[in-house]
Amino acid sequence: MGSLQKCLRPPLHLVRSSTSTATASYCRFYSIARILERTEARANNEIVNSEHSHQIRLETLKSSGRELYPRFPHDATHRMSCRNFLTGYRYLAPSETVEGKELSLQGRVRSVRLSGSKLAFIDLTQGTDRVQALCNQATITEFEPSSQQFSGASLMQFRTLFRHIRRGDLFSIKGKPHRTERGQLSILATELPRLISPCLHDLPTDLQNKEFRVRNRHVDLQVNRRAADTLRLRSSIISEIRNFLKFYGYSEVQTPILANTAGGAVARAFATTAVEFPDRHIELRTAPEIWLKRLVLGGFENIFELGIDKTHNPEFTTCEFYAAYKGLPGLITTTERLLTRLATTTDQLIKGPLNSLPPCEIDFATPFRRLDFIKELESAMNYKFPDLAHENSEAEVTKMFKQRQIRLPEHRTLPRLLDRLSAEYLEPLCQGPTWIVHHPECLAPLSKSFVDPETQQRVSARAELFVGGKELVNTYEEENSPFEQRRKFEQQAKYRNEDSGKGTEVDESYLEALEWGLPPTGGWGCGIDRLVMLLSGTDRISDVLPFGNLRNVVSLGSVRRDTADSVGASP
Repeated sequence: MGSLQKCLRPPLHLVRSSTSTATASYCRFYSIARILERTEARANNEIVNSEHSHQIRLETLKSSGRELYPRFPHDATHRMSCRNFLTGYRYLAPSETVEGKELSLQGRVRSVRLSGSKLAFIDLTQGTDRVQALCNQATITEFEPSSQQFSGASLMQFRTLFRHIRRGDLFSIKGKPHRTERGQLSILATELPRLISPCLHDLPTDLQNKEFRVRNRHVDLQVNRRAADTLRLRSSIISEIRNFLKFYGYSEVQTPILANTAGGAVARAFATTAVEFPDRHIELRTAPEIWLKRLVLGGFENIFELGIDKTHNPEFTTCEFYAAYKGLPGLITTTERLLTRLATTTDQLIKGPLNSLPPCEIDFATPFRRLDFIKELESAMNYKFPDLAHENSEAEVTKMFKQRQIRLPEHRTLPRLLDRLSAEYLEPLCQGPTWIVHHPECLAPLSKSFVDPETQQRVSARAELFVGGKELVNTYEEENSPFEQRRKFEQQAKYRNEDSGKGTEVDESYLEALEWGLPPTGGWGCGIDRLVMLLSGTDRISDVLPFGNLRNVVSLGSVRRDTADSVGASP
């Protein structure tokens, strides 16, 4: 016998008895158990799209004579969520029932357990919550359309229901709160459970096929608890960030997605056209930075936006905030306070409802370690950098690369050369939360800059937070001089032209806006998806996105349905 039959083993009196009634009950039990066992076997083999089983399921449901997709009756008085049920009636003692109190629960069937021919147990789930329903044929009723009254459910009606029920079906169950002798909080059904939406496929109990998971994300989230808990954690992290910023007086705003230029410091934009302007070139923004600083100019001194950032992934989510009169030390303190709070929240969730996720092993104790970009590189390489603001610095650094046989980047601009050195020597040192501060000016064209008194290099008032060797946060004091910003834009355009071979325009409208007086402002950005990966112990960014990366989304859209639903479904 399979594992399902073992867990559904009938009472001993049926096994020991030799009466024909007991034998018939025993046979009926194993007949139903074999059906469920075959369903489980098909599910475990991931044959979830079998046209044959799909057709059999359709025919079976049609023959039941029931409405398969009924309108859901709105009864606010009796309906209760599984979570509220579990918390509201946890006080019940074993064998205690709340008499005179009927309510209804809805959820997806996770398992069905039969005990003889007249007793069944259904596990319903809503999100992370699970409630057991106890169905006794002798005590439940069924609505009779002919008499418009409820009467006792017949044995045939009871058997028919449990012949049709499948893992994955959505049911509504009306009954009384009850705790079993073994201490299981349950709902004691007073009416025959009602199907409110069937699952037409065999829902797997285990799903490892990566291609199927990508193309059927909705199934993946039903079957793989960790996949669903990762998205739940993502939602909690975003809510916590939003609440944190609002608590400190930040206003949430939304900025344009499409404009005549993409904006941002090192962006390669996606270009398109609009019906309203068929002959005009418009671009998908790569960051909301320029727009947000325009709002600071307009008097919104503490603002933030949660949105997409096209520089990484079509669905990559970022959070950026801008605060007038906040310098780099204040930005660093705010970041450390926020991440400590997020780590605490994550730990509580993983110990509670999201217990399928591994505990976060990263120590976010403050203050975080700090590395000075130039000083740390010079120490690690035993090399003294030339004046990086000099026009010959790029050639000097390239020469050093060749002498030390360091692999050159594809495009040998000074920013790319310095980025390569950071990736080679600094980022591997940042396993625990570590700040890399005071980057060379050419690496942060939108940041204010100054001459470092120790290295005598022109550096930016910028800090990047790395965890596990990967960038998590980028923050700096914003350049508010229109003259300095023009110089830096022109320098940036030069590097871009060398990089891509295409001309790049200076954002004149932003420079004009700066002439109205931008207060000293601190800017901050964090990749939400990478943060969720870090706190959830996930290795792939596609696993923290609701529908994965662009390749996953395109694959999902290419799924072809060979047969159309004809079971009372609207087109």
